[in-house]
Amino acid sequence: MKIFKFGGASVRHAEGIRNMAAILSRHQNDNMLTVVSAMGKTTNHLEAFTHAVFCKDLAAAKLLDEIKDEHFNIISELFTDLQHPVYSDIGNYFLELECLMETINPAQEYDHLYDQIVSYGELMSTKIISHYLQLTGFRNHWVDARNFIVTDQLHREAKVLWEETRNLMEHRLKPLALKNPIITQGFIARDQLNNTTTLGREGSDYSAALFAWGLYAEAVTIWKDVAGVMNADPKKFPFAEKLDCLTYNDAIELAYYGASVIHPKTIQPLQSAQIPLYVKSFLDPEAPGTEISNQAKPISCPCYILKESQCLVRIKSPDFNFIAEEHLSQIFSLMAAHRIRANMMQQSAISFSLCTDDNGKRFNTFLDALMEHGFEVTAQRNLKLLTVYLAKNGFRKESIIQDKEVLLEQLMGGTAQYVLD
Repeated sequence: MKIFKFGGASVRHAEGIRNMAAILSRHQNDNMLTVVSAMGKTTNHLEAFTHAVFCKDLAAAKLLDEIKDEHFNIISELFTDLQHPVYSDIGNYFLELECLMETINPAQEYDHLYDQIVSYGELMSTKIISHYLQLTGFRNHWVDARNFIVTDQLHREAKVLWEETRNLMEHRLKPLALKNPIITQGFIARDQLNNTTTLGREGSDYSAALFAWGLYAEAVTIWKDVAGVMNADPKKFPFAEKLDCLTYNDAIELAYYGASVIHPKTIQPLQSAQIPLYVKSFLDPEAPGTEISNQAKPISCPCYILKESQCLVRIKSPDFNFIAEEHLSQIFSLMAAHRIRANMMQQSAISFSLCTDDNGKRFNTFLDALMEHGFEVTAQRNLKLLTVYLAKNGFRKESIIQDKEVLLEQLMGGTAQYVLD
């Protein structure tokens, strides 16, 4: 069993879908499951629509119309027969979104609403692609990922219930996959009450790893718009170079620090089952890409990860005394309660500093909670966090940092981190 995953960039237009079909056609006789993300920037647009619906903004209808136009423009390029079932299938999805818009419960939690709406991006992209593959003669079976990935009820960052998920994949999904190639969604799942949940932003890679783990796959291939895993983002670091292979541990470290090519949770289920992961370019399918497996040698060159939209929070104790264990306990409890992830943290005698993602409302409520507990809090926004993994292997700070102001820096175990203004 092979698992393929295509991201939104690979299916953002009709030509991309044709290219995907050409790649899959090379493996038509293999047992295969393909995970597909929402098209292009659809998730971003559905997020804006969700916010408008939640706030009862009159712009919601216009936003939905724009998303609808984008999808039907792609459909019209792929399907000349206006009576093809794809038109009614996608039309029905938009009718369901219109109903959601009209029947929102004022007491509904935002994160719950988010999962119900944003999940439509993956449902629509996979339905269009499945129909198009059938049109080209590629027999396939469309399945709803929510029938096979079960999670807890933590919306937007749901945690997988492993035993239930494996049981469903092994006994219900595998028999289907052995008959025909499967087309399914990334990112989405369901809880035990059958409510839609999501696995976290950019979670489709994780979905592919879960299907591989649950189906005992031989390999996973993630198709990207880059040649493979790079030691830096080539758009930000002109000296970036491709890494031919990575160990699972190196891949986990890079993903943890924010390397955009791999979702942070992707590697662990693959490592546990010793399933290799290949990252390849959908623009050059025959190129070797990057292999992540237990056969690889540890990398030796420095790797650069730059995260934007960062916030630096400095927290002082309520009594202007030393930061003691009880203060840290309160801070970490509030971080857990508000789902704030520490990308970097540092303690001095009288303050605790935390660098985290600026996730808007959640971050603001976290700051309010700190102040309610009596902490003195200052926050700086619109910052960047540079992480240099294996900095000891030839990293020259001056050439990268240059004239940028360093607000906080840390060196630990060969990894250097800098919060930059």
